[in-house]
Amino acid sequence: MYPTTLTQLARANPFSAPLFTLQKVEEPQQSLHGQRTRRLAAAATTEEGDSCEFGSKKYFVLCGFGGILSCGTTHTAVVPLDLVKCRMQVNPDKYKSIGNGFSVTVREDGTRGLAKGWAPTFIGYSMQGLCKFGFYEVFKIFYSDLLGEENTYLWRTSLYLAASASAEFFADIALAPMEAVKVRIQTQPGYANTLRECVPKMFAEEGLWAFYKGVVPLWMRQIPYTMMKFACFERTVETIYKYVVPKPRTECSKAEQLVVTFVAGYIAGVFCAIVSHPADSVVSVLNKERGSTAIGVLKKLGPKGVWKGLVARIIMIGTLTALQWFIYDSVKVYFRLPRPPPPEMPESLKKKLGLTE
Repeated sequence: MYPTTLTQLARANPFSAPLFTLQKVEEPQQSLHGQRTRRLAAAATTEEGDSCEFGSKKYFVLCGFGGILSCGTTHTAVVPLDLVKCRMQVNPDKYKSIGNGFSVTVREDGTRGLAKGWAPTFIGYSMQGLCKFGFYEVFKIFYSDLLGEENTYLWRTSLYLAASASAEFFADIALAPMEAVKVRIQTQPGYANTLRECVPKMFAEEGLWAFYKGVVPLWMRQIPYTMMKFACFERTVETIYKYVVPKPRTECSKAEQLVVTFVAGYIAGVFCAIVSHPADSVVSVLNKERGSTAIGVLKKLGPKGVWKGLVARIIMIGTLTALQWFIYDSVKVYFRLPRPPPPEMPESLKKKLGLTE
């Protein structure tokens, strides 16, 4: 008879699956160095026709490339909405709403004014996407190997949170310089109109610090955002396949699987926008005002001011996150990368819990 504490832990675990699926799980594959690795149970399977091994160098490189495409292109596509959102945050008296923000911007700068900051946006978020998605896959496998197969399954949401937070820490260091340039171009009319004009001007005025003074509030904004983005997405996909899709994932076509990816991505995006918006407001004002500090900006904005532009950001981030996951998953499909199904309980854990004979 196994200790009752293990059973109680599994049942009381707030991150456990709503229902256990009794399905045989294959043994983990060999790693590149010939050692057995312990990963998410479902992630150990490799479908026939995959172009590389799950967790190989090629797998990580192509995942990073998928991150570049998913983040760089989507953030650049919504630059007009992002510009209006930033201006609403730093000058709410002038830009009173989304519609008003668009009309004022077009009236003062013309239609081309809506594209201000597109170059630093594309470069910065491409670098962020490379680190965010690439390192997420690395840290997810790394932490899974540390936990072991059974604990990985029981605490998989905690694993998603830890892996995504670790990845975003490095992703924001890559993003910070271009984010500072983007905000300066978008929120200070007349300061600079292009990346080539803005970078030397900022460096001459404040030195290298101008590009990294926003990295701490960027962590405050992006780490909770990314934790929600990945953990909510992973668990939403799992829930959709359990309760919404009328057939197992293995029987779904690639197109049907991508639809699930898009829906789960949008749901995750809405929550992402809410949890990260106050820090986003601080970053926008901080990068606009020379010599400002995060604490000073927070006091200046107040409890209500940090929520300015939330509706615009929900629309932008919801659509953005859905498209990012769709593009990222499409890259995996195109390059025939391993795409493990939602995790199943390991056979050894089922026996311990008395769920199988």
